[in-house]
Amino acid sequence: MAKYTIGIDFGTLSARAILVDVKTGKECPESGVFDYPHAVMETELPSGKKLPYDYALQHPQDYLDAISFVVPEVLKANNVSPDDVIGLGIDFTACTVFPIDADGTPLCLTEKYSDNPLAYVQLWKHHGAQEEANQLTATAVIRGETFLARYGGKASSETLFPRLWKIAKDDPELYADMDQYVEAGDWIVGQITGSYVRNSCAAGYKALYHEREGYPSKEFFKALDPALENVIEEKIAKSPVRPIGTKAGEINAAGSKLTGLNEGTAVAVAMIDAHAGVPGTLKEAAENQMVLIMGTSGCQMSICKDEHIVPGCFGVVKDGMLPGFYGYECGQSGFGDHYAWFVENCVPEKYAVAAREQGKDLHQYLTELADKLVPGESGLLALDWWNGNRSILVDNDLTGLMMGLRLTTRPEEIYRALIEATAFGTRVIIDNLDRSGCPTEAIFATGGIALKNPMLMQIFADITGRPFKIAGSKYGASLGSAVMGALAAGTERGGYDNIFDATAVMANLTDIEYQPIPEHVAVYDKLYEQFLKLHDYFGRDGSDAMKVLKQIQLDAIAAKGE
Repeated sequence: MAKYTIGIDFGTLSARAILVDVKTGKECPESGVFDYPHAVMETELPSGKKLPYDYALQHPQDYLDAISFVVPEVLKANNVSPDDVIGLGIDFTACTVFPIDADGTPLCLTEKYSDNPLAYVQLWKHHGAQEEANQLTATAVIRGETFLARYGGKASSETLFPRLWKIAKDDPELYADMDQYVEAGDWIVGQITGSYVRNSCAAGYKALYHEREGYPSKEFFKALDPALENVIEEKIAKSPVRPIGTKAGEINAAGSKLTGLNEGTAVAVAMIDAHAGVPGTLKEAAENQMVLIMGTSGCQMSICKDEHIVPGCFGVVKDGMLPGFYGYECGQSGFGDHYAWFVENCVPEKYAVAAREQGKDLHQYLTELADKLVPGESGLLALDWWNGNRSILVDNDLTGLMMGLRLTTRPEEIYRALIEATAFGTRVIIDNLDRSGCPTEAIFATGGIALKNPMLMQIFADITGRPFKIAGSKYGASLGSAVMGALAAGTERGGYDNIFDATAVMANLTDIEYQPIPEHVAVYDKLYEQFLKLHDYFGRDGSDAMKVLKQIQLDAIAAKGE
């Protein structure tokens, strides 16, 4: 009888579960999908309470509703019994964090804090603690803290401690009432097993944890704010850090009721969603490989045998993606949602009508039109900062830019320029890694975009001047989590004890490869020179125009009373 593991990917807007045959690596044809009812709360809470600018919150009940739907759904859709499921793996967006009480109840679900924005889940793209991130960087520099170099020399509001510090400053009572501040992935694992642990992936990349040094010192946190002197002991260390690829616990009675899985089913330590794409893609791990995760945001995940200081890298963690390798995380805060913004807000109705008449969605219709253009034909050049810059500038106050617009500019030209912008941004990251001693010798792209959009993939090959290989699963993160579920089960239950034995069978690659087209590369090299000029002028020390505009906007909103 076949044995299966389940991989659940908790993304920005939905959760998806897949079933994988442990011994053949074959994915079952049907997945289970659940869209979060509250989606991303960026303007107001469910009560109608208005949110400050740059907030991006979620509701933890959505995660419970998701797991209670997708697991039974994927089993039913593929006619698989819970008796044949040996393990479960979970990946989650990160840093996606919130305060809980000693019983694991999110404080936003209590009457006292139901209308308090700081008690809700702060999603990965929440930028409400940028001031605290800037101050953390300044304090670390003054004190000569060595940990900062592992994070590109700059703290980000997309990480745990700036957000926790903001709570301590702005709402000391909430800070005092929380028992722990947890990653959503670790929380959902705790909800179904009763075992609360911190996964080494999120702890390393998002919470300044080092496998030898631990968290930053008590003295550092006291220098930040006396209220934080004992933050590790009081709010973090109650849940120990556990390596990815190990078992967090087993499905308990509450977990069985929630998921329909049998009590005793092995559950893996959680993992960050993008990072899970690495074991879901690489059948044979070797150093100097990059996995490009193409989703709502973009993540460039590189593995290398040695540890290097990489300016602007979002983090380097030993064994953070695969055992035996240092994993380097870089990324773009806007990727798929960069394209979606344009389609949802800027496309004329006549395009929507034409797309409907041809039975296509707008992305497909625009792609077909944009594919008829040659490199440079639009006369446009864009920066990919619609949601700030994660790497290598690590500055969430940067904004988008489009140059070359004219009265003759067409929507498909803008759409293609936005795609080109994300490819140029990827090249900046690759070049930065190369200069820092972590060369990129092979690139693998994973995600639905990589499989569905040949034009986009060819643009990435042409702009970077490198071949791109394509992962075989549309759900690379879910597949990586299924691999972790097989490791949690171990050989004793029909799984694996070694991750490379598991990925050799379960990871999935196609034979599709995109090669750079020389004449396209020549044009894009010229455009890249201009991209770098804009990148450095607006992103480094040339002009603060973007930040001035943002401050004027905030002042206007405040004056308006919204």
